[in-house]
Amino acid sequence: MTHQSPNVGESRLERGKRALAEIDGAAGQNVVAALADIAPDFANYLFEFPFGDIYSRPGLDLRGREIATIAALTAMGTAIPQLKVHIEAGLNVGLTKAEITETIMQMAVYAGFPAALNGLFAAKEIFAARFPVQREQAA
Repeated sequence: MTHQSPNVGESRLERGKRALAEIDGAAGQNVVAALADIAPDFANYLFEFPFGDIYSRPGLDLRGREIATIAALTAMGTAIPQLKVHIEAGLNVGLTKAEITETIMQMAVYAGFPAALNGLFAAKEIFAARFPVQREQAA
């Protein structure tokens, strides 16, 4: 998807909720739910601005947006929970484990080895949860 075409009469909030569900799935809904008892208005801001406005723009497809987001969050080095959500989102929009891994490794050049290592360990955790290794049971 390159762009969330607004439905006639669709608000930023409605468009953002639709985009969040498509991109982040359960991980995004978990973030919103966690805000309910402390800052429910902040959840609306998350729906409206990043997802209703930015992710819904034309110009980049969702794969490209998630590569950029994974790279930025990795480079920040301080946003591991958000990085994990966006690694999940990257998988949801069709990125491969190899593409995500390479994106994170690329950040070692610009953000340093500690940031890349933290990102790789976050990816390893998400990959293990999403793609559990099937072990053969002894007969």
